[in-house]
Amino acid sequence: MFFVRSREQVYSPCCDSELKVIGSRTRVLYNAEGERKVLVIRRLSCLLCGRVHHELPDLVVPYKRYDSASLEAVIDCTAALSVAADDSTIYRWKKWFTALSWQFYSILKALAFRFGNPVEALPETSRSLLLVLRNYTGACPGWLAEVVRLVTNTNNWPQTRSAFLSV
Repeated sequence: MFFVRSREQVYSPCCDSELKVIGSRTRVLYNAEGERKVLVIRRLSCLLCGRVHHELPDLVVPYKRYDSASLEAVIDCTAALSVAADDSTIYRWKKWFTALSWQFYSILKALAFRFGNPVEALPETSRSLLLVLRNYTGACPGWLAEVVRLVTNTNNWPQTRSAFLSV
């Protein structure tokens, strides 16, 4: 069991207010070899708006059971065969990334514009959105963790859960 705690002051991605710790919860995470790790992550409440957030380390992708390095290896097609996951799971990961890559691109582009850090456009011959995303975060390993960090910390992570109430 690993306890996850940030050394820095954490602020709300919604309203940029301070967060206070209200508890913790466990999170199961698998690596590329299929080893199971149990993480204890903190639950944080915003002092201004009252929303609850979870403090996730870089190796966690929201709503995914495998670490970001495993997902990155499959998306990059560098080690899809060495990740201990079913073919159907690998197919869903690729489908998930394809569905959200334009949203990730738009968010990264807006953040670069907002902070005055424009990224040089790739040549017109390069039409791969994966290459464009890696251009924003750097071509080194860990680019997916960087994309996830930027998207979640700006409160732009797409929600996958819905609640339906019947009256």
